[in-house]
Amino acid sequence: MKPILKLYRGYANEQELIVMGHVFKPTTLEEYNFQKKNLKNATSVIKMFQIKTQSNADVYLKYNNSKIHTKTLNDGYFKFCVPLDQDTNYGWNDYEVSIVYKNGTITTKDSYIRPHKGNLGIISDIDDTFLVSYTLNPLKKLYVLLFKNINKRKIYDDVVTHYQALSSAGRTNNDELNAFFYVSSSEWNLYRFIIKFTELHKLPKAVLLLKDIKTSLTDFFMTGSGNHNHKFDKIKHILEFYPNLEYVLLGDDSQHDPYLYEAICKIFPVTVKAVYIRQTGSSKKEKIITVMKNLETLKVSICYFKDSSEAIAHSKSIGIIL
Repeated sequence: MKPILKLYRGYANEQELIVMGHVFKPTTLEEYNFQKKNLKNATSVIKMFQIKTQSNADVYLKYNNSKIHTKTLNDGYFKFCVPLDQDTNYGWNDYEVSIVYKNGTITTKDSYIRPHKGNLGIISDIDDTFLVSYTLNPLKKLYVLLFKNINKRKIYDDVVTHYQALSSAGRTNNDELNAFFYVSSSEWNLYRFIIKFTELHKLPKAVLLLKDIKTSLTDFFMTGSGNHNHKFDKIKHILEFYPNLEYVLLGDDSQHDPYLYEAICKIFPVTVKAVYIRQTGSSKKEKIITVMKNLETLKVSICYFKDSSEAIAHSKSIGIIL
């Protein structure tokens, strides 16, 4: 058995490259199997939360013919923030990380995005924004996560059309799409599931910024709950990292998205172009309508919608998409 090296999609601006991942202890647990059904799917999901991380493991980033060395944090997570040379390409680029095990090397590759300044940055929540998750009903949410495999999980109508249009808005080169970020209160444990789901439905390739990894069964039953400060911090970080992009924020009214986005718009009064909030219940919420009206006073274009077709019409009306 060998340790497992997991990489996540990274991102870069004009000065800096950020890539990250986890190192896990050797295990007999199988990777999450996307085809398993019902009870077997449940077992597979639970196993994702029983994986053990490796702290202080040596990790090497291959960059510009040199090897940059770091070690994992206490929860097995590692992050390289390195100065970037100016000659790097825009769009998606590959990167390579390795760990040494016994006398061999375990190497993994993934990619990072480097967007042109002056284009759109799109930040979207996941649960109940594009993936139907029943956040307002914790038991149903858990049931769906456990017993519905990836092929049975639902996506909202017309989301893909809207997201793909946002992804290519203002772009002439298909290799250089707008930077897309999926920011969620789900944990890194669900990374592969989310990537697979977005690929299955042809959603835009995005950088995922998730919550600290969970490693116990108790944690599993609390998945996606608790404090949402991490989402605020991650979104604030993206806007600080790419000050020259204009942003579209997409979320829903089942949890804290409208309030997080309101705070972000107050801190970044120039760069947020539009905020989209999906209505998840049978009617619109008065509190959310108040937040949205307040955003309008900050000259942010708002759309509180039930169906994605409304969001598409709105994006066309303000000229973000054709």
